[in-house]
Amino acid sequence: MQHRSPEATVGAIITRQESGTEYVLLVLRGTEPYQNYWSLPGGHIDPFEKVEHAVIREVKEEVGLNLEPRFLFYFDEIIPNLDIHAVVHVFDGKATGTIKLMEGEILDSKWIVIEDAMQMALAFFHRDIIEKYIEERSCK
Repeated sequence: MQHRSPEATVGAIITRQESGTEYVLLVLRGTEPYQNYWSLPGGHIDPFEKVEHAVIREVKEEVGLNLEPRFLFYFDEIIPNLDIHAVVHVFDGKATGTIKLMEGEILDSKWIVIEDAMQMALAFFHRDIIEKYIEERSCK
């Protein structure tokens, strides 16, 4: 089987604080791979698109929010059985606006206590990405 070169992608960790508890925004995927799994908002970088612009666009398209992104780290997603090799550029940042889901691609969205998200069936390596975010946040 011929494998493709790694693809550049973006993911957004959008959080909010409520009564001292941190929540993360997850979306329910409506498309394969990982249809009906929860994930972080994000997706592919378009040709000639800057990484920061891609995460802003993906968040706007998927959930209708305006993101002020801050780059956190990159994460390798290598899933040979699905022929996936992606380098995910992970951002967090302040998001404003009202959630409006992308029809067809996103079935639902939910604010989840960030530690509870670790127990969910998440798409790709998003559990590992959230775990790294939690670890790095606690080191600061």
